[in-house]
Amino acid sequence: MPTIDIEYKELQKLLSVELDGDMEKLDEILAYVKAEVKGYNKQDEVVNVEFKDTNRPDLWSVEGLARALRGFIDQKCGGGIRRYVLEPSGVEVFVSRELFAIRPYIACAVVKNVELSDASIRGLMHLQEKLDQTYGHKRQKASVGIYNIDLIKPPIEYTTVKAKEAAFIPLGFAEKMTADEILEKHPKGCEYGHIIKNNPSMFPMLFDADGKILSFPPIINSNDLGKVTVDSKNLLIEVTGTIHTTVLNTLNIVTTMLIDQGGKAYSTIIHYPDNSDYTEKQVTTPNFNNHTMKLSVEYTNKILGLNLTAKRIAELLKIAGLSTQETTTATADAEAEITALIPCYRTDIMHQVDLIEDIAIAYGYNNITPNWREIATIGKAKPDQHGINLTRDLMIGLGYQEILNTTLTNKETLFNKMNTPQTPLIELDNPKVTTMTCLRNWLLPQLVEFLSNNKSVEFPQKIYEIGKTTQPNPTYETKIQENETLAAITTHPNANFSEIKSTLDSLLTNLGIEWQIKETTHPAFIEGRTGQILINKQDIGIIGEISPQILENWNLENPAAAFEINLQKTLKPNPPPH
Repeated sequence: MPTIDIEYKELQKLLSVELDGDMEKLDEILAYVKAEVKGYNKQDEVVNVEFKDTNRPDLWSVEGLARALRGFIDQKCGGGIRRYVLEPSGVEVFVSRELFAIRPYIACAVVKNVELSDASIRGLMHLQEKLDQTYGHKRQKASVGIYNIDLIKPPIEYTTVKAKEAAFIPLGFAEKMTADEILEKHPKGCEYGHIIKNNPSMFPMLFDADGKILSFPPIINSNDLGKVTVDSKNLLIEVTGTIHTTVLNTLNIVTTMLIDQGGKAYSTIIHYPDNSDYTEKQVTTPNFNNHTMKLSVEYTNKILGLNLTAKRIAELLKIAGLSTQETTTATADAEAEITALIPCYRTDIMHQVDLIEDIAIAYGYNNITPNWREIATIGKAKPDQHGINLTRDLMIGLGYQEILNTTLTNKETLFNKMNTPQTPLIELDNPKVTTMTCLRNWLLPQLVEFLSNNKSVEFPQKIYEIGKTTQPNPTYETKIQENETLAAITTHPNANFSEIKSTLDSLLTNLGIEWQIKETTHPAFIEGRTGQILINKQDIGIIGEISPQILENWNLENPAAAFEINLQKTLKPNPPPH
């Protein structure tokens, strides 16, 4: 969870409250934004605050935190949306076409007359780091740069350079370095260089009109122009990234924080190249316009179990730091819709439920009377669980050891190494590792893989697994069908079809199930030693000796025999004896 350090005196000043070092009282206040005190350094008067949500980056500074809490503390006078105004700065930024494939978007703002102290600079840097790491996804989606604009001559050029083409003194260093040297030697280059190494011959760079380098985004600022001190009064805030919305939102959060510190904001104009992949050719940033969302009074009361009027809902939204359009709050009709106004820095509100949560917090959860559900339900085991438990006991009694594999696996294991044709799967959209890219649709491949990883264990090796298998099924509501499946395999120098058939026969006989076997073929088993398992003429699985080719694929030296059955189909027609 995000944690921030805030100046205790500054928070008291912004909230106009006296806390007298009472951390319990502060905890009660912070609960309105789902946060709590994690520590208090009395000597430095710094409070460490932890947030329970990760989706409110506007709170990650003392200014943003105070802005959000103000309405809750003074419900009669506080609350509502603070109005932020902009004037044009005359600063223009020109973006190079080559950046589209590297780091395409940029947004900038100018803030003047900022009174910075050591504490406020620490807060600004802390916010910058939090935004980079969390909301900016470790600088991949967005990263922030802050400069002394008095040292910069507009217009600004956001362009690309070759690895050894431009050199500057990076922040924290004393000697000039080229882009490739920064990636190799500078701590930030080592940490974030992977973000832009998809195009190693060209790197993003920011220049002013005199050709001075502002920064090498998203890696490091220039030590000359990108160093902010207590003497810096006029600042340029720059955000670059790969997601335009994230870039714009990040700029809004940082800029509004500096306005809350007493600064005055000015807009810039971003020029994107013509005849390129960019959809917008000119963008004015930042954009402090509020956006709107319809909120149903009936839906709000249904979710909260209350009977609030439209007027009362509007009052609660104001307490939570939002506003409404006045024309929509005049009626208390249950069918009414309120048009909520959402400020530019509230990036977390995407649905009516997000507004309703703010209403509930402003109303007070302790003020909502809990109601017991009228229809009670009693928990019990699913109908086939007894049969599954009995199957597990029988397999152990037959000398097999249970294993447990992950439901996530990969196509190489399921198909290629098992010499079977690929069938439809439930696949991950964005897998993190190549060994876990899909859900398994049968168990046997992972049992064979388990044997290949345990070749040094004494033979015979007899293992089984009862677990879920999954495959697409458009007739299901979720489009996914899950089956409880049993697979077992035995391997040793004399493993054969008769042995595994005897195991299956003992299992099904003890379950009180009559079954038949019908010769069939399967690419994972030896032809002539493979059977289709039938119960009441219904196919419930496969049995046979594993093909030598499969054994070779998995580097197994001993023969192996196995079966796999759909346990739900197996137990359904003949409930196991008690």
